[in-house]
Order: sequence, then structure tokens, then C-alpha cells
Amino acid sequence: MRIAKNTGALLVFVVSVFPVYWMVLTAFKPTRDIQSTTPTFFPAAITFDHFGTAVAAKGFFSFWRNSLLVAGGAVALALLVALLAAYAVARLQWKGRRAFVLMVFIAQMTPWEALLIPIYVIARDTGMLDTLWMLTLVYFMITLPFTVVTLRGFLAAIPVDLEEAAQVDGCSRGQAFRKVVFPLLAPGLLATSLFGFITAWNEFAFANVLIIKDQDDRTLPVWLSSFNNTFGTDWGATMAASTLFMLPVLLIFLLLQGRVTTGIVGGAVKG
Repeated sequence: MRIAKNTGALLVFVVSVFPVYWMVLTAFKPTRDIQSTTPTFFPAAITFDHFGTAVAAKGFFSFWRNSLLVAGGAVALALLVALLAAYAVARLQWKGRRAFVLMVFIAQMTPWEALLIPIYVIARDTGMLDTLWMLTLVYFMITLPFTVVTLRGFLAAIPVDLEEAAQVDGCSRGQAFRKVVFPLLAPGLLATSLFGFITAWNEFAFANVLIIKDQDDRTLPVWLSSFNNTFGTDWGATMAASTLFMLPVLLIFLLLQGRVTTGIVGGAVKG
């Protein structure tokens, strides 16, 4: 039984990792090997030319900046609002609390692509098309439900007795939250911010639709579709750009892996 489970886990791992491996492998392959009809699973030769093409592409650093501003701004807004909402749901008793939680879960399950046209119409009518502010607000809406749900579960895992003890010692509710609860929320905040950042960082549909005229405000996922030439797609440069696009999130995740795992487990506790 254990052999079967290990074999199944290994199979899932290979299927999951192989596309990433193929992307990175293609980024380092010479063009002749990429266009060869015989696939090679190990590089016979390595080149960095595709990375040079990607970095030298028009707007590379501008699009990096745009993606960082939009994703970072959306996550910061989501954390601020979700922290207040999650605390109210996890700690306070008020009329409509259950209905609010249900609405948050419904919002989390909603496919946001279904709202693409209404959001486009709103952005057009309010004059916010082709602005990074509109894209930031959209990503804020997308990441907010998940952030509320996760932080709510993590807050529920922190004993109320700690907060009450601080209040008995003379702290107000706000001081008890700031001095006792907030430091214990660090893993949960890291986990939710990382997954929210990944969602905003990878999003393509809204960035492609809401940024039309001002091409300088495009984000990296849209920019990745620009590696075309007279002979078709430059797959080497595209894979090199995709590898560079993946690196920031991968490095952050590796650095924060322990705290993120703790945050995920803590956020899974029922409140």
C-alpha cells in the first residue's frame, strides 16, 4: 500500500513539475534544438542568448515595475481590509455575521472572468480604462475573499484568553490586538499575502482587457505574449521571459516556506 501511495505521489510530482522543467530547459536551449523535430530532455548545449533577448525587449523593466506596483498595491489593500473584517467575524458577535461569512465564501467561489465585461463597462464609464489604479482595484477584489477567509481561520486559532488577559492587565481592545494578537498573526499574514501576490502577479485576462491604449501600463503576463516575429513565436525568448517572470515568486516562497506552511495550517482551522 505504501509503495502504491509513494508511486502515485511521485507521478503527481513529475506531472506537476515537468512543464516548469520544460520551460526552463527551453530557455537555455539553442534555437536549433528548440526547432528540432526530435525532442531532447537534457540539454546538449546551453545558451544565454534568449535571456538577453528577453531583457533587451522594449519595456521589460517598465512592465516589471507595473506588475510589482499592481500586485503589491492589491495585496496591501486586501490585507488591511481583510484583517479588520476577519477580526470582526472571528472575535465579535453581531447581527448578520453568518450572512456576511456566506457572502464572502460565495465571492471566493465566483469565477472572476464572468465579471470581465461588467468591470470593463464600469472602468470605461468612470474613465479608469488604461490605468494601473483600476487594475489594482480589480486585483484587490479578486484577492480579498481568500484573504478574509484565511485570516478568519487563523484568528480563530489564537486563544481568546490571551486577548482577555491583556485587557485585564489594562490594555484596551485595540492595544490587546496590536500587542498580543497581531504578532501571532505573522505566519497567516505571510501566507495570505504570498498567495494573493501570486494571484495578482499571474493574472492575464483583466490586464489584457483593461489596458488597451496605453501599452506602457501593461503588466508582465500581457508582455509575455509579445515575443512574435515574422516567422512566428520566438519560443526561446518566451520561455526565458517566463522563467524570469517566475523567479520572484519562487524566491519569496522558498525564503518564507516555513512560515507560509504554518500560516496555511493555521488558516485551515475552523472558526
